[in-house]
Amino acid sequence: MENEGSYVALGLKVWKTQIGRADKLFGSLSSEEVLREIAPGRNRLLYLWGHLTATHDAMLPLLGLGERLHPELDAAFISTPDKSKADIPSHDQVRRAWNVVNAELWKGFEKMSWSDWLARHTAVSEEDFAKDASRNRFAILLSRTNHLSYHLGQAVLGLK
Repeated sequence: MENEGSYVALGLKVWKTQIGRADKLFGSLSSEEVLREIAPGRNRLLYLWGHLTATHDAMLPLLGLGERLHPELDAAFISTPDKSKADIPSHDQVRRAWNVVNAELWKGFEKMSWSDWLARHTAVSEEDFAKDASRNRFAILLSRTNHLSYHLGQAVLGLK
């Protein structure tokens, strides 16, 4: 294969574009606006932003880039539905965590070679990876980019 580096570069470009869109969308919201629901009775924008932050934080160990920075976000944004807990992180806490987590991810991404991206991620065993080499770090980047895009689409609905 000759194009692995080009594929990785394209994947990273799309990731960076989607992160930029999320930064623009969520970063422009006030503390009141983040409490808007994307539709009546549905998740609030703050929940979506926190959910994305927690998911991105979980990518650090999954890609072998280090330990999670904010595992405490899981209780509010992964393991429980929106509005089921009274005490969730604030707008400012989510904003800070989002910025730190995504900066740390990008720092790790920049250090990875194209062959690093084709290596197995930490949630798959060596035996399973030998059976299915598509369970690699690049697949995680692609799936998380799609996840981000999906939730950005929801967030846009909440602003209309």
